[in-house]
Amino acid sequence: MRKNILGSTGLEVTPVGFGVLTIGKTQLNSSLEDGSSVLRYALECGINFLDTAQYYDTYPYIKHALKGTNFDPVIVSKCLDPSYSQMKFAVEEARREMDRDVIDIFLLHEVRTSPDWENRTGAWEYLQEAKLKGIVKAIGVSTHHVDVAEKAAEIPELDVLFPLINFKGLGIRKKNGAGSKEEMASAIKKNADCNKGVFTMKVFGGGNLTGHYLQALDYVSSLPGVASMMIGFGYHHEVDKIVEYLEGSIDGNYIPDISKKKIHIDEGDCEGCGACIGKCPNKAIRFNKKGSAEVNHDICLTCGYCAPVCPVRAIIMF
Repeated sequence: MRKNILGSTGLEVTPVGFGVLTIGKTQLNSSLEDGSSVLRYALECGINFLDTAQYYDTYPYIKHALKGTNFDPVIVSKCLDPSYSQMKFAVEEARREMDRDVIDIFLLHEVRTSPDWENRTGAWEYLQEAKLKGIVKAIGVSTHHVDVAEKAAEIPELDVLFPLINFKGLGIRKKNGAGSKEEMASAIKKNADCNKGVFTMKVFGGGNLTGHYLQALDYVSSLPGVASMMIGFGYHHEVDKIVEYLEGSIDGNYIPDISKKKIHIDEGDCEGCGACIGKCPNKAIRFNKKGSAEVNHDICLTCGYCAPVCPVRAIIMF
């Protein structure tokens, strides 16, 4: 499988990476054997780029998948915590739990508009130190926010940007409101022009655009500056299809079977704004006791009307 150079990092990554969140406990909750089997299969098929995070609790899958193999994938992890000591703990935890001396890429996880970045000064300081020590090769941010992506291009120490983008613009934010796909695409190009490595998330809008499989992939892969797209795989046949896409052998009329997929709301991301509740035509979404939205699958139509109005892309389909 061909590879692209990720900005100025020197890291070579495949055009599609494996988003390990999907097999974790917050989504498919695959067994260690099943989840690591899909991961190992993707590696055998040539995919060499893995995305995980401290929050995902998926390090065991990666360690198990790599055990006894000669695979040496490019691994990116992330941490939500703001302080120097917390980020130091996160980096050491990743090294220990995945049995890696060096983590290829480490990011500030899901940076939002100001003052979020400023509040993570300590964490950013440690990432720079970790890079100097050689225990991390490249550093940067993941974000859903256009303004954060624009700012990233102006920071000399930042090596990589991991932004959200898809052809519907689902989940893209700008300051305290919605952002557009055009604005994010412009920010991506700006970073690439500054020799930052860019790989993207939410090509399928958290699964909500899976029914537009080829359109979704074609849109993001054609954007100037995008080196790779992170995609969540849960099953072997999903890996097969992306390989067909990359090889150009996929049926031009291919549409995945999404009849068994269900709408879910990630409680860790949901902010309880109620926008999805107001949009649901069948009153299938309600607040739970924790103040987060939840789906009543007995009456959910899987129409997807709720996903576009969620400001933090907490609504996913799997």
